[in-house]
Amino acid sequence: MSSFAAEASFEFDDFQVRGCEALEDGHGVLVCAPTGAGKTVVGEFAVHLALAEGRKCFYTTPIKALSNQKFNDLVERYGPSAVGLLTGDTAINGNAQIVVMTTEVLRNMLYAGSSTLNDLSYVVMDEIHYLADRFRGAVWEEVILHLPEHVRVVGLSATVSNAEEFGEWLVAVRGDTTVVVEEHRPVPLWQHMLVGNRLLDLFADDGQKRINPTLLRRVEEVGRLDMPSALRGPRNRGRQQFRGPRFRPPSRVDVVTRLDHAGLLPAIVFIFSRAGCDAAVGQLVRSGLRLNTPEESDEVRRIIAEHTGDLPEGDLAVLGYWEWREALEAGVAAHHAGLLPAFKETVEDLFVRGLVKVVFATETLALGINMPARTVVLERLVKYNGEAHVDLTPGEYTQLTGRAGRRGIDVEGHGVVTWQPGIDPRQVGGLASTRTYPLRSSFRPGYNMAINLVGQLGHEQAREILELSFAQFQADRSVVGLARRIEKNREALDGYAEAITGDFDKMLEYVELRRKISEREKALARQNSAARRASTADSLEKLRKGDVIAVPAGRRAGLAVVVDPGLDPIREPRPVVVTEDRWSGPLSLSDFPGPVEPLGRIRLPRHVELRSPKTRRDIAASLRNAGISLPSRQKRRSGANEDGELAALRRALRAHPCHGLAEREANLRWVERYQRLTAETEQLERKVAATTHSLARAFDRICALLRERGYLGDGGDTVTEHGQRLARLYSESDLLAAECIRHGVWEGLSPAELAAVVSTLVFEARRDSAGEPRLPAGAVPRAWQDTARLWTELVDDERRHRLDRTREPDAGFAWPVYRWARGESLERVLTSAEANGQELSAGDFVRWSRQVIDLLDQIRTVLGRSEPVGEAAARAVKALRRGVVAAGAE
Repeated sequence: MSSFAAEASFEFDDFQVRGCEALEDGHGVLVCAPTGAGKTVVGEFAVHLALAEGRKCFYTTPIKALSNQKFNDLVERYGPSAVGLLTGDTAINGNAQIVVMTTEVLRNMLYAGSSTLNDLSYVVMDEIHYLADRFRGAVWEEVILHLPEHVRVVGLSATVSNAEEFGEWLVAVRGDTTVVVEEHRPVPLWQHMLVGNRLLDLFADDGQKRINPTLLRRVEEVGRLDMPSALRGPRNRGRQQFRGPRFRPPSRVDVVTRLDHAGLLPAIVFIFSRAGCDAAVGQLVRSGLRLNTPEESDEVRRIIAEHTGDLPEGDLAVLGYWEWREALEAGVAAHHAGLLPAFKETVEDLFVRGLVKVVFATETLALGINMPARTVVLERLVKYNGEAHVDLTPGEYTQLTGRAGRRGIDVEGHGVVTWQPGIDPRQVGGLASTRTYPLRSSFRPGYNMAINLVGQLGHEQAREILELSFAQFQADRSVVGLARRIEKNREALDGYAEAITGDFDKMLEYVELRRKISEREKALARQNSAARRASTADSLEKLRKGDVIAVPAGRRAGLAVVVDPGLDPIREPRPVVVTEDRWSGPLSLSDFPGPVEPLGRIRLPRHVELRSPKTRRDIAASLRNAGISLPSRQKRRSGANEDGELAALRRALRAHPCHGLAEREANLRWVERYQRLTAETEQLERKVAATTHSLARAFDRICALLRERGYLGDGGDTVTEHGQRLARLYSESDLLAAECIRHGVWEGLSPAELAAVVSTLVFEARRDSAGEPRLPAGAVPRAWQDTARLWTELVDDERRHRLDRTREPDAGFAWPVYRWARGESLERVLTSAEANGQELSAGDFVRWSRQVIDLLDQIRTVLGRSEPVGEAAARAVKALRRGVVAAGAE
């Protein structure tokens, strides 16, 4: 510890010291601290210890960009021979003492029993809170559960409110683990709102987290300017009193200029839209704003050349390289998932060096990449989560604004929300002051996991492993409170039973008879109501023009004459009438409790013009002079008393021994309470039963399906040859890929055709496409149809076994990846995609191509090059891994 601290350029905080000392004492460690607090110091101490002991340390991260960044940091500190990198598409010095990798790579090593695990002593899990991610979070728990017992885990997490619960689980599954929680930010964060051109503090300066009254007044003043948008409508059309200037939010150029003048750059502006980020960069560049000096621009060009030197020169124009470089020279950049990886890495490097002053970013930048800023700006408090537009949660708000304030550079950080109509400062205050961010497990077994667990441990031991997951740990904890309620309810039920005098069972019988009578009465009432409605509808259909009827109740009660029967072949009749007081309009079934009988008739003109007041007046006069009077009110008789079943129940009730008891009603109240509490208790018991062992039961259902399909042996404890293949397919559609291989639906395809069909298992369109995806001619349509057919059969089985459905294959990337595998240029591939109505950026193309390569590589490994599909997969990988797809990957 002393040696490590002596190498640091700053003095360690107390929480860093506690974490490092616990690690040196032989404990596992969980460190929960705010973004930018310096929790990675504890992870780096694990690296230091491993090197000092001559053992290995794996440093895992959730994303490749963070792995690349950590690799570069460690290489700079310990030299290239001591550090390796494994990220799926990159393998550098994989047998080094220190290896940085994505968490999935380590999971795959554990299942494969890789020799790289020999001498492993420490595993650092950076951003360990990522196990809450609903798509990839399960991998973190798989790793924690499968690591050898002697390996010490160092978990680095953002601040979560249930750190102690997470720590207790780590103690349960990994042994002695020290939990270190630090809630203090080393760089204070000030919250502001930008209202028009005024930057105002969010909170009053009294330490009470009270919203700044000046801000509230300013928002109210500016909000009045936006009032016309709320008042646009037929009533206010033509009014002159709202002619004042409309409120316009400041332009992005104005926002950046305002921050620059206030000394608040560098800044990250979160926009939550790729197109919005790119548009913002374009706006700043076109405005002529330059945030870099000429010397800084020269340095930017040099660093760009370092990062992009291996990009094919012929592709630079289609990549938008020159516009991108011009923006970077001005100190402006975008950062989102649609960027080329080389472009993203360049932006990250330049920002850290202070050579990019403003980055417009989607929330992907908040996921662990070390890009702190002096200021973070949120344009909106709503984001698209892939399915709908939703409000930011307090946790997301804290994660985003936590980027503000660079340790060792800034004395304070600043979070700024741009005010727009509809944003309430109190809402922002709630986001900024809420401190409850519970970590919820997203762990659930899948096909590949189940096969690997059974192969390694057998069915029963595999079930036990699942019972140890954080997901089941949390589920069981939630059951503790329910179990206590059930216990209290049982005690209360015993008390209710004692309070009842007389024969308890007889009282229950009596209550049951009452319940049956009540239900029968309700059923008869519904039947009578339905019958009355039907007969009323029949009677309205028989009405003719000139019939005088009685409207029994409501505002139109009295006599009325039918001027139009209002018959409709689809809907119920709605006769149009004129009443004695000259009202005219349609009536419906709801105006009549029972059938309608005409009381008489009057003559009406052939053509009745109801819009004419004179016509309505003349008809009303004729109605009053017709001498027809309202019928006397008749008492409606219910048919309930005539029902045989109801009569028998009532006789049984009167004959029951409890009917004449003096304390009958008092006892019945206790019985009713007893029954209500019994029903509640039974519901709680069902909930407990559903929660307890829920993961193990899901695992059993998965294994049952795998046995049916021949991936597990009949006993469920052996993995078949098909199962061995599935065990090495790590894909969201793992079982579908295994089925396609097994049934030979990809046989006979060329490398480019195989790439096209395999892409359907990894690609997922960002939004609904406008039309049908284009498929290459030849063998692809048949192979695609066969793949889709296998998916349909699989989903039917999944529905029968009550399992999550495998995602439907998506052919949206088949045409672009096919053309690329055939050797066509990037420009032609992207242009053809655009012509086909696809929105495909160069960054998306590279990302999806690499995912196709990854699955093809797995298929090659599973089948070997001796099999035709395995050979085609190997050749497809070689054809795809070129140009921009290969740039930056080794």
